[in-house]
Amino acid sequence: MNPTEKVKVGRTDLFVTRMGMGGAVLGGLYHEVSDEAAEETVEAAWACGVNFFDTAPLYGHGRSEERMGKVLRTHPRDTFVLSTKVGRVLVPADASTVESVFFEKPAPFEPVFDFSYDGVMRSFEESLRRLKLDRVDILLIHDPDDHYQEALLGAYPALHKLRSQGVVKAIGAGMNQAEMLARFAREGDFDCFLLAGRYTLIDHSGLRELVPLCQQKNISIIIGGPYNSGILAGGAVSGTKFNYEDAAPEIVDRVTRVEEVCRRHSVPLKAAALQFPLAHPAVVSVIPGARSAPEIEENFALLTVSIPRDFWQDLRAEGLLPGEAPVPA
Repeated sequence: MNPTEKVKVGRTDLFVTRMGMGGAVLGGLYHEVSDEAAEETVEAAWACGVNFFDTAPLYGHGRSEERMGKVLRTHPRDTFVLSTKVGRVLVPADASTVESVFFEKPAPFEPVFDFSYDGVMRSFEESLRRLKLDRVDILLIHDPDDHYQEALLGAYPALHKLRSQGVVKAIGAGMNQAEMLARFAREGDFDCFLLAGRYTLIDHSGLRELVPLCQQKNISIIIGGPYNSGILAGGAVSGTKFNYEDAAPEIVDRVTRVEEVCRRHSVPLKAAALQFPLAHPAVVSVIPGARSAPEIEENFALLTVSIPRDFWQDLRAEGLLPGEAPVPA
C-alpha cells in the first residue's frame, strides 16, 4: 500500500494522502510532549510525503493547533491539507486550576461546548489565530454527541456558509460514534466525516450503516484512532486501553485471537490495523497520532508492509472480520 497515494475528498477538489497525521497527541494526549518533539514529529510527517494534517482546539486546549501551525506555515500553503474542528470555544483560565482528563499540562484555557452559529464562527477565527494561517481546508463539527439539534441548527449553517463563501473547501463532523454521523449524512450536505475508532480491525460498528451510506452519498471517511486507543498498537497486554479506557476482557480476548492469526502469517498487528480500513472505497485516509519522528516513520513503513490475502481470509474464517468488509488486495 502506498501511504502517499492521494485520494479525492468527496465532491471537492481536495486530495489527501492515504496516511495523514492526527494531532491529538501533539496536545499531550495522556503524556506531555515537548515543543521540540512536536515540531520534529510534524516535520517527519512532511518529509515522508504526508500532506494531510488534522487538529482541533480541544487537543491540549489549543496547543496542538499552535504547534502544528508553526511547522506547516513554513511550507507552501497549497501543498498540504489541514483540518480543524468547531464546537468548543476556549475560555481563558488560571493555569493552576486547569485540568484535563486526557491531556497532560494543557494550555491555560477551559474548553466549553458551543455549537451555536456565533460560537462556531468565533471558534474558527480563534483557530486561525492559533495556527497563524489564513485558512483551513476542512472544518469539522467536533463531538456533538449530546448536542445534535444545536449542531444541526447552529453549527451546520455556519459551516455551510463558510463553504459557500469559499473560506473552507470541505465540511463534516468528527466523532467517536457512527450512529450520529449517519444522521448527519441523511439530514445535511457534508463532504467528509472523521470516524474515530468505529471502523477498525476489531470494531466494525461503522460498517452497519454509516460507511455504506457514505459510499452511496459520496461522503469521504477519514479514520481516526486506528489503534483503538492503544490495544491495536501494543497488543493484548496488561493495562491496555480501548476507546480511552481499560480494555474489557472480551476486547482483550478478541485482540488475542487476532494476534494469533498475525503470528501464523508473520504480519505485524499494527500493519494490519492501519491497512484494514483503507480497503473500503469510502475511506480516503487513516490518521494515526504520533509523539515523535520515529513513530511517524514507523507508521509510514507499516503501511507499506505486504500482507498476504490468506491472512484476511483466516480472520474472516475465525469470525474476526465481517464478510462484507473489503480487505486490502
